[in-house]
Order: sequence, then C-alpha cells, then structure tokens
Amino acid sequence: MQTQSFDYVVIGGGSAGCVVASRLSEDPKISVCLLEAGGPDSSALIQAPLGFAATAALGLHNWNYHTVPQPGLNGRRGFQPRGQVLGGSSSINAMVYTRGNRLDYDHWAALGNPGWGFDDVLPYFKRAENSECFGANAFHGSGGPLNVSYLPSPSLLNAAFLTACAEQGVPPTPDYNGASQFGCAPAQVTQKNGERCSAAKAYLTPHRARPNLTVITQARTHRLLLDGRRAVGAEFRHAGQTRQVKARREVILSAGAYGSPQLLMLSGIGPAAQLQQQGIPVVHDLPGVGQNLHDHVTTVLIYRTPRKDATFGLSLAGLVTIVKGIFEWRRQRTGVITSNVAESQAFLRTDPSEAAPDIQLALCTGIVDDHTRKNHLGHGYTLHVTLMRPQSRGTVTLHNASAQEAPLIDPQFLTDPRDMATLIKGTQIGFDIMQSPAFAPYRGPMLYPLERNNPVQIEQFLRDHSDTEYHPCGTCKMGPASDPLAVVDASLRVYGIQNLRVVDAAIMPQLVSGNTNAPTIMIGEKAADLIRDAAAPT
Repeated sequence: MQTQSFDYVVIGGGSAGCVVASRLSEDPKISVCLLEAGGPDSSALIQAPLGFAATAALGLHNWNYHTVPQPGLNGRRGFQPRGQVLGGSSSINAMVYTRGNRLDYDHWAALGNPGWGFDDVLPYFKRAENSECFGANAFHGSGGPLNVSYLPSPSLLNAAFLTACAEQGVPPTPDYNGASQFGCAPAQVTQKNGERCSAAKAYLTPHRARPNLTVITQARTHRLLLDGRRAVGAEFRHAGQTRQVKARREVILSAGAYGSPQLLMLSGIGPAAQLQQQGIPVVHDLPGVGQNLHDHVTTVLIYRTPRKDATFGLSLAGLVTIVKGIFEWRRQRTGVITSNVAESQAFLRTDPSEAAPDIQLALCTGIVDDHTRKNHLGHGYTLHVTLMRPQSRGTVTLHNASAQEAPLIDPQFLTDPRDMATLIKGTQIGFDIMQSPAFAPYRGPMLYPLERNNPVQIEQFLRDHSDTEYHPCGTCKMGPASDPLAVVDASLRVYGIQNLRVVDAAIMPQLVSGNTNAPTIMIGEKAADLIRDAAAPT
C-alpha cells in the first residue's frame, strides 16, 4: 500500500499517546497519525466501570504479559495485564485518580531533569482535569478533558474502612491529591456520568472527526523507520498487510513501559551486546534501554463476610445484585455497576521518619485473589497493601528479534531487602486496620490467616501472594547525559537519535507514590508543549 506521510506519528494509543495525538492535532495545520495495536474502546466492559473486573480474568483487551520466574515471589511468574485497546491501560484499570506525592516530582528534578519539579508539572495536572470533586482551586482544574469524580453509588463498607483507619491513627484527608497526601479518603476516579473516562474517551472521542487526525487501530508496530540516526516513521502490520507511515517532523513512542523499550531494541537502539545476541544490527548503543524497571508490588488481605449488602460475591444474592445493577446502570448510570471496586484509599508512613507516605492501601469491595483469576464462593472484601517506593530494579529484554513475541519482563520483585522490611510493616498496619472495631459488623475469617506479630510467617505470605499493582515504569529513564542509564533527556528526546521522543511511564526516573495513570496523562500534556515549542519558529 502507498506510504502515507504525516507531520507526527504517535505509536501507542494509551494514556500518554491519546493526549499527545489530541493536543498536537488541535492545530489544523498539523497532521497526526496515531497507531494503536489494539482495537477500538467500544466494549461495554470498558465503558461500564465494573466491567474491568472481568477483563483480567477473561484476558480481554490486554497483552496478558507474564514476568519471568521471580525469586522474590518464590519462583512464581507474575501476571502483567497491560491495555491492548484504544486508551491503553486507562481503558482497563480501576480508574483511581492519584498523582503521587509532591516530593516524587521534586526528586525527578533533583536527579537532573529541569522542568519536572512539582510546581512545574502541577499546571499540566490541572490542565488535564475537570474536577467534579473540588472544582478549580490551587491543586485542581476545571474544564479539562479528563473528568474526575467520586463514585455515584459507593458501598457501605467504605465508611467502616475510613473509621477503622482513624482508629489506627490514619486520619481522614480532604484531598490526597492536594496539600497533604497522608490520610484516608474515598477514591477519586476517572469517571463521567457513571461511565469510565479513559484517556481515549477524554482526549480522542470528542475529536475523531478532525481531518488532520488519523487513528489506526489493530495496527501493531514492528519497528521504527530510521534514516541513519534520524527517526522518519514506523512500520506496522494492519489488516494482514505490512505498511509504513512517514513522519516529517517527529516520531513519538508511547507504547508503555514494556512496548517502548521493546520497539527501540527491535529498531537497533539499545544495549549493543543484547542486540547483537538477537542478530539485530546496532544503530545506536544506548545501554539504559530496558533497564531501571520497577513497579509497585502489592499484597492482599482477604476477609470473608456474612454480609451480602455491601460487597460483591459469588452467590445467588450476588448474581441478583449484578443483574439488577445492570438494569439500573442502563437506565440511569448509577448503582453497583459504577463501582471501581477499589473504592477507598489510604496513604501512610511505616515509620515517622519517612518524609512522605510509603504505603498505599486500597479497600476492595470483593474478594480479589490473584487478579480475580481465583474464584471463591461467597462474599468478602480485600485490602491491597502496596509498597510505593520500591528499591528493587529489574529489566525488559527481547525474547527474540520478532515483534510478535512478548518481551522478557523481570521486575525483580522483593529482591532488595529494604522492600520486604517495609512491606512487612505495611502489612501489619493494614492488618490492624482490618481488625479494628469498625469492621466488626462485616468481618468474617481471613481467607489466608495471618499472625500479626509473626514477621517470618508474614514474609512467607508476601512471597506467596504478592504481585504487581499494575504500575511498571522507568525502562526509558529520563536523565542527564551523564547518567549511564538515561535514555531520554528532560525534553523526552532519545539520546543519539534525532526526531524521536519517548512519552509514557517508561521515562519516569523513579516511580511515583501512587497510581500511574494520572501522572502518565500529565507526561503527555507536558510533552505536547515540549514538541510544539521545538517546532515553533525561533
């Protein structure tokens, strides 16, 4: 087929790629092509918020990646569901809107990345947001494309959780995305009128009629097109044919923490020894590509409950609740189908000396065992205990030279002893909260019983039951040229390659203290300005 040319080619229609494509195409004189490996985001399991609970278990709309065996998880292979659909992981996630802590971004800047401190990025968070929770104020925006709200029909269980947190010294906070992250609060979620508000729904759906914006789904990119050390386009597979698109100005790689380093390496950009091992000609030896992988590791404290009025469950009563909920959602976009399951959040310190919270708690109004892939009859609830600033570092490498093969993902979960020590403390605090008097009306036996003061048993439990909280980052690290693992500079330009940027969570030099969807959308917003500024006449 005839090769088409555009000003910009964006590879990956996820949380950042949707933002970049939308913002750049605001200029009618600029043409943009967005390539997405997955299909459209039209499924009811995407638009109905509770539908996400089925996508992991059924393997829908995602890459269904797995890690290599993890020594820190007793040799288990972790599950890594990443979005393979327009909107990327923002179309299959739990919709929690969390930015992280101010100190995260100030640390990015201190590592040699000017323009990425909290005061620098806050305007981009605000520009993206339409906050129904707070309106426009010092920390939140109004009128942005990404709608952020509270759940329209939260479970009764949330009140017990918030009271239990306070009983254990974790007070309510009016806004964990505001002046102070420490505390507990109902989840802020990316929903609008009882439907998911993904990056695709926010940034692409309203603008698909733009004549200068071309979105191609089911387009799996195989490699970047290079002219020497200059990016000039992409080669992809679509409708059974191999096609190419050319970029007159820039190629923007937004394929995620796994896809972006994989495509760089398949194109000859990465650690030379690894590329040569796979028979890939080396275009540019860039040692940091695929290095610095880290992710939030989480564990689950699961309780059964005799109550059927506040939780999801595999029972006749649970089935009736879901069926009634479907009809209510179809009529008025309220009810249990609007749940994101992780309905309340808490941020706490395992030690008073910590400058910022290092553990995130999420109360889930159902039994969440092995990413919902292990089913249990009856009703229950789950507390996710998440390590927010892991020290363990892993890698993404190539399985072979084929784009059809999943990369080798090795997060090295819990291999740094500091991670285990912190997660044990966080699990003990989470246990105390779940055993608090506020949960007495709901609490049944634990699915996997624990002794609060038995750290040896807790460590074994963590290695048997912990896994990803779905927040991989860092594999195309942003940093100064003096950093041996830096892949992009502070303008997200790939070192040694002209006209190529990486714009997604892969560029994070260090993981933020919270969910990564909102920060990745912020990265897309800031990148759009960086790209436009570079193209502006001097």
